[in-house]
Amino acid sequence: MRTFLATICFGIALLLAACGGGGGGGGGGSPAVAPGPAGPNVQAISIDQGPATNSFVTVNIPYVSVTLCAPGSGSCQTIDHVLVDTGSTGLRILASALNVALPQQTNGSGVPIASCAQFAHSYSWGAVKTADLKISGEQASSLPIQVIGDSGFPNVPSTCSSIGPAMNTTSALGANGILGVGVFRQDCGNACVSGTTANLYFTCPNGSSSCQSTTQPLAQQITNPVSLFAGDNNGTLIQLPAIGSNGNATATGSLIFGIGTRTNNGLGSAVALGLNPSSGTLSVTYKGTTYNTGFIDSGSNAIFLNDSSIPTCASGSVAADFSCPNTPLSLSASNSGTNTSGTVGFAMANAVSLFQNNPSYAAFSNLGGPGLNAATFDWGLPFFYGRQVFTALEGANTPAGNGPYVAY
Repeated sequence: MRTFLATICFGIALLLAACGGGGGGGGGGSPAVAPGPAGPNVQAISIDQGPATNSFVTVNIPYVSVTLCAPGSGSCQTIDHVLVDTGSTGLRILASALNVALPQQTNGSGVPIASCAQFAHSYSWGAVKTADLKISGEQASSLPIQVIGDSGFPNVPSTCSSIGPAMNTTSALGANGILGVGVFRQDCGNACVSGTTANLYFTCPNGSSSCQSTTQPLAQQITNPVSLFAGDNNGTLIQLPAIGSNGNATATGSLIFGIGTRTNNGLGSAVALGLNPSSGTLSVTYKGTTYNTGFIDSGSNAIFLNDSSIPTCASGSVAADFSCPNTPLSLSASNSGTNTSGTVGFAMANAVSLFQNNPSYAAFSNLGGPGLNAATFDWGLPFFYGRQVFTALEGANTPAGNGPYVAY
């Protein structure tokens, strides 16, 4: 089992339910834009307030559009506001956003397969189906995906739902789906081929309440679409603009496929840090404490760490579950991979002040929050602003050697 599944999208679980109040404040009302390279392997990323139609507002969520087709057909649909997540694997689309009929995956006996994805404090549940994915000029054919909240699977096994509330709607997720482009090729790997302890895949006869955990062959597991591209299939590059200390209303950047496969995705001066091949993690040392489960995760909307000296924002406030230092902080931590290490500087500001002064802003480079546990350090989307961040697939050949690694 991929051990990061318990922590992916930690920031998704802390999405901001915005309140009114405040106004004005410094910052960028105009979009912050990263210089966009051209090419058939480039997909635009937008950071805005998201697709929810109620008062729910998201911050620091990178969105792309994807096109899904019934396999081998011209029946296609483009879905916008799909979250780009370097901390998970595979495509997960809300059933409410999907209009194209896709074939249901079944086991060798013809029994339908469903999937459970467990996040930090929540889960998503839905059918495993097959689609052709098109994004920029790339295509992944016969891609196994999860359709979250599929009506044909109304009964959620307790082994899936016990972690917390469901994230099966746009309002709960803050997106129409998740595009997981992390370092792994499948969301579970060999653990789900040989056993059922991961509780990720289930057989559900007629969507009944008797869903049972099952094994799942690699080829049928929810798969990182990048691994199925004809080219540009060894990893990704995310390029986002720098954001000022007061935030920005929106931001625009690029998701670029491949590492060293074209002139627009070369590593340049980026340094590659090898990741644990089993967990996809690195270690982070912060104020003398080493966190053994560190990850660089575009699906988290803040930098999450444990530091008792940094106050957490009051429960019930506009920024509940984020950090509220009394004054802006300039901090640093050291990332250590399997091959090298390096120090990273970052900022953290009072989240209540950020949100109240700029209630319509979606991009903040200095947003922090308390960590999931004592072992975890989560470099969320603020880490990506003003950087080029590469994510190399496990076993894939690149100019910096084989993945898995991150480089920046």
